[in-house]
Amino acid sequence: MASRPNRYRITVTPVENDGLPCRGRCSIEFDHASGEDWMRLLEGSQRLPGFAGDERAALLVGARLLEGLARRARGDGDPLQDLRAPLAALLQHIGTS
Repeated sequence: MASRPNRYRITVTPVENDGLPCRGRCSIEFDHASGEDWMRLLEGSQRLPGFAGDERAALLVGARLLEGLARRARGDGDPLQDLRAPLAALLQHIGTS
């Protein structure tokens, strides 16, 4: 029996310089399914040299989001087709593949 994918809600919210609440549309939010446990991957990336905590999280989440999109073939003219091999190499290099 196949395990259910992990579901993540990604929220991007601007940090205001003056500390006041933002006006208008203040966040971008979307869901993403992944077969990987991102929390476990992030814990395992603590020894990734050259990156601070926030940078490691951004690299891991960004790469995993892009990898999930690139994995789905979109036929002729797929804009992500050329990224598949370099992205796979990046994920292997940072130890999250």
